Amino acid sequence: MSVRNCLAVLLLGTGLVASTAWAAPLHPVFQVDPYWPKPLPHGYVFGSSGGVTVDSHDNVWIYSRPTSTHITMSNPPEANNGRPAPSVVEISNDGRFIQGWGGVLAMTEEERSHFDWPVQEHGIAVDNKDNVWVCGNGRDARMHRDDDQCIKFTNKGKFILQLGKSGQSKGSLDTENLGHPSQAVYYAPTNELFVSDGYVNRRVYVADADTGKFKRMWGAYGKTPDDSAPRNRGYDPVPTQFNLLHGMTVARNGDVFVADRNANRVQAFTKDGKFLGESFVAPETPQHDFGTAFGVALSGDKDQRFLYVADGHNEVVHVLDRKTLKEIPGAAFGRVGLYAGQFSNIHVIASDSKGNVYVGDGGGRFQKFVYKGMAQ
Repeated sequence: MSVRNCLAVLLLGTGLVASTAWAAPLHPVFQVDPYWPKPLPHGYVFGSSGGVTVDSHDNVWIYSRPTSTHITMSNPPEANNGRPAPSVVEISNDGRFIQGWGGVLAMTEEERSHFDWPVQEHGIAVDNKDNVWVCGNGRDARMHRDDDQCIKFTNKGKFILQLGKSGQSKGSLDTENLGHPSQAVYYAPTNELFVSDGYVNRRVYVADADTGKFKRMWGAYGKTPDDSAPRNRGYDPVPTQFNLLHGMTVARNGDVFVADRNANRVQAFTKDGKFLGESFVAPETPQHDFGTAFGVALSGDKDQRFLYVADGHNEVVHVLDRKTLKEIPGAAFGRVGLYAGQFSNIHVIASDSKGNVYVGDGGGRFQKFVYKGMAQ
């Protein structure tokens, strides 16, 4: 009998339990809140999910696409018959509707004449002054519009400034415009806006959050972005540039984690773009279809020990050790389905200071997963 088995027998015989090197690692456990959010006023219905984030007050900001809704409604809409919610909706941590604004259905043409509201909503951030950034990844060929911008508003939806201009992108080395950005993240210690500029461009873009002025950028592995590199999908060789940079989060210490969706991987960097490591997510998944790394979020503990990865191919949330980027066996949660706690076209993910996780489906459903502690 091996030393390991002998130790196990001794422990069982004495009734003692010991922590051993081969014990399953601890991981966070969640329970879905089927009553979050509470019913919205005015008959509001969310469009498909474009983003979700949590502000410094632990309020949740939902960014959806009202023009994508397909519901039967009266014309004009009536409160008891349903209507598309504004693009930007603020929800309290316990699920109450606070406010909503923004979007082509909630803003007048005169209001929208001061900025380029996105063709398709994608990516939202809130800074420490409660200002709200929204981005987009759409194209309207008929109107010659391309979402190469992010826009900053006050908490109540008053326009402040625009970073980039619609249809003006000159590629991944352009310091003035974006190229179908997917996510914005505000980092308070340096007052910077990090943008995963990744549907057309292939980079992380960093700007001053007050002025929108460009500060720095980097591509996969911290290299200079190269738009001429092929977008091949495979593990051998690994892509040297981002394929479709879709999600991003920034840790308290400034480490940046990005989800390269179609490459089925996450990469980690310092806030200045030094490459720290990468991990392939569900690497057994075929390299086609939607990809496995849609979005990333960090756990709410002091050290932010865990990285959550929303997998839109397998419809689960993977749990990785933040430092090693290795997946923790048995820690993933969710499955494909339409019931509470299940997913249908996972698209975006965020977390709050209490450790709770929020996930948005492509069909417009947003769910809260309540942190219940640690388990093996």
